[in-house]
Amino acid sequence: MAGYADFHSHLIPGVDDGSQTLAEAVHSLERMLDAGITRVITTPHLSASIATSHDFAAYLGLFDRRWNMLRDVVRDRHPDLDFRRGFEVRLDAAFPDTQDERLWLGGTRFVLVEWHGFRAHGETPEMLERIAAGGLTPVVAHPERYYGIDERLDVVRAWKSAGAFLQGNYGSLAGQNGPRARDLLIRLLREGLLDYLCSDFHGRPDYTLYFPPGAARLQRLGGAAQLELLGKVNPGRLFEDRPPFPVPPLVVDEQESDRFASGSPG
Repeated sequence: MAGYADFHSHLIPGVDDGSQTLAEAVHSLERMLDAGITRVITTPHLSASIATSHDFAAYLGLFDRRWNMLRDVVRDRHPDLDFRRGFEVRLDAAFPDTQDERLWLGGTRFVLVEWHGFRAHGETPEMLERIAAGGLTPVVAHPERYYGIDERLDVVRAWKSAGAFLQGNYGSLAGQNGPRARDLLIRLLREGLLDYLCSDFHGRPDYTLYFPPGAARLQRLGGAAQLELLGKVNPGRLFEDRPPFPVPPLVVDEQESDRFASGSPG
């Protein structure tokens, strides 16, 4: 596998629950490269509420320093790698301020967002609309992990109607987040609602990189065409500040789906 682009990971050392040291960050990035990911935007956690705090400049300054340290080493070791930064912004404020360019994904006008506690409360579409009204494009991280998504996926459809795109995790396909997240991600794929897949790799040496098994699982489910769009084409377009192409609904190989649901290997 090669030519994949990934815009959700936690590699900047010592700023969140991802890589803790520079050595861990570089090693984790090289694991991604060895697996076939050739373009990377790394995205530490950041709460939107801090954007209105008097500590905001100092807080971002810490991220800037750690990022510069990592970027310089990566440039030296992998000069041809397209390696950028953004944030995974936790929308913990009713009127989130996402206008600082450092919050955007790698110099684009896309913003990766999530909510606290994986709860899809009723105000989430309006929050996305406010971001879109500011000229930005929100991307909701790992929607399959949220509680409060009803049987008809009305909340997810409301997010898309508000101007957001959806990024699922490879790990959910590989069972990292349990059967509920796995099954919901398959439903999103069946409905053609997903726009991207990313690793969400929290780069530590003892953590599994779920990109290879997740991608392989989607292929075995009959989703080779979807994987090409979700893992290569559409993330690549995000790097170029362009919207994703529509992804056709997944028609699941039912025999593989039965093995998948039962937890059988392969």
